[in-house]
Amino acid sequence: MIKAQDVIVALDLCRFEKTMSTYAERGSRLGMSASEVHAAVRRLEKARLLDPETGVVRRIPLIDFLEHGVPYAFAERPGEVTRGIPTAWAAPVMADRFTQNSELPPVWPDPEGKTQGIAVRPLYRSVPKASQRDSGLYDLFALVDALRIGRARDRKIAKEVLKEKLLHHTAA
Repeated sequence: MIKAQDVIVALDLCRFEKTMSTYAERGSRLGMSASEVHAAVRRLEKARLLDPETGVVRRIPLIDFLEHGVPYAFAERPGEVTRGIPTAWAAPVMADRFTQNSELPPVWPDPEGKTQGIAVRPLYRSVPKASQRDSGLYDLFALVDALRIGRARDRKIAKEVLKEKLLHHTAA
């Protein structure tokens, strides 16, 4: 059974596929322990989202899972007003594709965040900090949130951008 942190590890593997990282290095980048990363890799292999022989993410099945599985397996409803880090359509990766409106943006709660918005629990607890350290990962995590909480138009745009990032851009 896939866990939320497995999605985070899969996205990191896509982003840093060409660089060999130890479980500890990957865990440090993602705010996880080496054992959490190792367990995530094993679950990704069982789910056939990661080739066990090459360690390469099967990107098309991953995109299908992100689009069709994540919104149900890791459903989230925006909550209270808080300060935080913009996510989904409010994140920089998607913000220029939408016109500004009067709605408060979705944010990951963070006491150091500079944006007031509606709280969205991150897919995994370390996502906000990992996003602050790496803008490429931030983009991927925010796009997944758009798939989790967005309306049909938001999800369509997020899927297109995610596909572009995962299929046509090389890592790091």
